[in-house]
Amino acid sequence: MNALTTFDMTPRQIALVKQTIAKDCNDDEFNLYMEVAKAKRLDPFLKQIIPMVFSKDDAARRNMTIIISRDGQRVIAQRCGDYRPASKPPVYEIDPSLKGPLNPHGIVVATVYLWKQDPKTSEWYEVAGQAYWEEFAPIKRKAAGGYKWEETGEVWPDSGKPKRKKVPIGEEIEALDDSGNWCRMPRLMIAKCAEMQALRAGWPEQFTGLYDEAELDRAKILDLTASEIVLKEREDHRMRAVGADNSITVTWGDNWTLENVPVGKFADAVLQFLRENTPETVARWQDANREPLKRFWAMQPGDALDLKKEIEAAIARAPSRPANREVSQHPMMAG
Repeated sequence: MNALTTFDMTPRQIALVKQTIAKDCNDDEFNLYMEVAKAKRLDPFLKQIIPMVFSKDDAARRNMTIIISRDGQRVIAQRCGDYRPASKPPVYEIDPSLKGPLNPHGIVVATVYLWKQDPKTSEWYEVAGQAYWEEFAPIKRKAAGGYKWEETGEVWPDSGKPKRKKVPIGEEIEALDDSGNWCRMPRLMIAKCAEMQALRAGWPEQFTGLYDEAELDRAKILDLTASEIVLKEREDHRMRAVGADNSITVTWGDNWTLENVPVGKFADAVLQFLRENTPETVARWQDANREPLKRFWAMQPGDALDLKKEIEAAIARAPSRPANREVSQHPMMAG
């Protein structure tokens, strides 16, 4: 066994890992990190396995995620006995119209193909992993003039010190994070994300729950844990899928005029419409506003569920409503 583990590391070596590689970990996090290193037979000193602590200053959100470097990934895969590395370079889908500061090469998606051996036939087959630029690239908000700290007028209850907030100087714009390699080596970074996707697809027992550092660069920028970044991406995906923004265009009344309603006021506006109109009118309104209701579901799924119940109740009040009337089959209205 070449990789160090807690069984063959000296107390001095373990202390050195704690003081350097795992310096952000508390005792429980460090113990977990070392147990994973032992189980995966990876060497902390060679940076094959790295702990990443999110929200270090927020006890309620603090979370550690285990990072496996590319060298560590390949060490684990090689031990499986049914793995072969890619025999061709990554495949990139390029859209020149996307090329710009947020996407230097206009990359849409990268695909990596690894090889896995079928245990029954001994035949080798390809395992694909894909990573979309918009899902992994670390895009951050950046103020033209930097940031300054301003006091909020409140104090921390434990220390009595004033609370401060970071305030942008000038307009904030989106920018590709330049603190790592995404600006310098965008193809390599998105390909690393795709390779990790392929490893999870082909060897889930070994790689489920483990992350490449490139996959979490967006999480670091947003100060989210690994699980939170997944939830946020699902929300972002829903919004992209329905073309949602910060307002919803909806039709009202008998003349069905269009109005842009801010997302935060949409539910209240609909509730007022339900109170002021007959069940038959509400039913026609529901049919005419399928797409706006989809947008609201994508942006506010919790509120949308409550609103769905109110709409159904308003329609059900109609004594003349046909029994076989079909209900709109979009996500908000389903089930």
